[in-house]
Amino acid sequence: MKLPKEIVNGILIFAGIALYFLIMEFFGLSKVIYLRMLNAAFVYYGVSRTLQSNFKEGKTGYVSNLLSAGTTAITGVLLSVIGLLTYIYARGGNEYVSNLSGEFLFGGSPTANEYAIGLLFEGIASGVIVVFVAMQLFRSKTAAQD
Repeated sequence: MKLPKEIVNGILIFAGIALYFLIMEFFGLSKVIYLRMLNAAFVYYGVSRTLQSNFKEGKTGYVSNLLSAGTTAITGVLLSVIGLLTYIYARGGNEYVSNLSGEFLFGGSPTANEYAIGLLFEGIASGVIVVFVAMQLFRSKTAAQD
């Protein structure tokens, strides 16, 4: 059984973000909030792979490509948040969250679940932005009507 390209590229997004996080963790940079902005590059990579694949298959409808790209981004974000939550609980749960950049989102000391929910909203918002940016960049290849 072959997985849909949206899921495969979502898994690639997850793998890129997870590896990036582990490298940041290894070097003690997981508290640096601004380095998290590079996660958008991994999301863009997965989304653009999905769009390029769609265009090669002759799928040029704007709405269908928008939904396909959105599915890719949301899959990557969901897998990343689930992976991070699993990692947090493996490292000590709520005590470990204090090692991360929680004050940026919450202004206090969030629990592991609150941290994950905050990152989920942040990830979905950035994923939507990346999808719309990618759709604008690929706009010349999409059909006006779907």
